[in-house]
Parts: sequence; C-alpha cells; structure tokens
Amino acid sequence: MSSTPMTASELAQVLFTSRLQASENPTPEQIRAAIDERLCACGGDRAVCAASVAQEAGDHPESYAVRMRWALRTVTGITTAA
Repeated sequence: MSSTPMTASELAQVLFTSRLQASENPTPEQIRAAIDERLCACGGDRAVCAASVAQEAGDHPESYAVRMRWALRTVTGITTAA
C-alpha cells in the first residue's frame, strides 16, 4: 500500500467501484466512507481498484462514461470543499 496521497483520478476510480449511486445524492461523509470501504476491500491496492474499473468498463460500456464522470465530479467536489 502506498503512503502517497491519492489523486482525484485515483479517488474517482475507487468511488466508481463502490456501491454508492449518484441517485442517492450522497453526502461528503458517505462518499468518503464509500471510498474508504472500497479501498479496504481492495487491500489498499490502487491497482486492484483500477482493474475493477477496467472490468466494469468492459462489462458495461454503455454506462461507464456516465458513472466515471459522476465519480470524477463527486471527488473533485469533496476535495475542493475540504
């Protein structure tokens, strides 16, 4: 596990693979919790989360772009507000 801070792109990848949905209008606390939970499920390995994103993109290409845009906007929103 790396001790370097995660970029917005990396955070978005982790959020992308979480169970959290845009339709839930999650709070910043829920978003952070979902990222923490998912990162723990990946053993703290960013590459495992990235591989999950690639798998989802292949399995569901029709929804990939929409979800990734949401994840990027969401993490950017909470990191700039912090």
